[in-house]
Amino acid sequence: MDRHHSIEIRNLSYTYPDGNRALSDVSLAVGHGEKVGIIGPNGAGKTTLLLHLNGIRRGEGTVLIEGVPVGKETLRAIRSKVGLVFENPDDQLFCPTIFDDVAFGLLNMRVPRDEVPQRVRETLIRVGLEGYERRSSFHISLGEKKRAAMATVLAMQPPILVLDEPAGNLDPKNRRELIHFLQMLDQTMVMASHDLDMVLEICSRAVILN
Repeated sequence: MDRHHSIEIRNLSYTYPDGNRALSDVSLAVGHGEKVGIIGPNGAGKTTLLLHLNGIRRGEGTVLIEGVPVGKETLRAIRSKVGLVFENPDDQLFCPTIFDDVAFGLLNMRVPRDEVPQRVRETLIRVGLEGYERRSSFHISLGEKKRAAMATVLAMQPPILVLDEPAGNLDPKNRRELIHFLQMLDQTMVMASHDLDMVLEICSRAVILN
């Protein structure tokens, strides 16, 4: 493992139970603080690749996160390092209030209960949702949902951020705000997107998955 790499993927292959081969011998290294875009056609395996970075999927080959191999025994440590934001924010928001959604991961990580409200508040301010603690995700716009989903991940302060189609279905104003926000973050970032202009603005390089 090169200590300059935040993420290292070696010869990763993955076949779904129905026999569909989603990844074939993929290797990739991402440096600390680097922002990398993953682009390619539908069905190329972009989402499948992202799901390997925090152990939701596990194929043949090796995935190292800051030198630690992703495996059954390391999942808790890996998931504290890798924050994954799904394409559909409804997959991430399932609690009665935005406060509960953002607090959920913190409590799972055993952050002391008395620190949780402050962490939630600070994170919501960062994503532009100040005062949304008592709102329900069912009653906010898609752009706000996307930011709330990001808050659930950012609250845990992961060094690596993994984003699946972050601008999917956003209107131009919300898309522009999201791009500006992601440009400001200093985490290592891997982003799968069909929005090539957004990748160009945020990422230092792009990787094509065919």
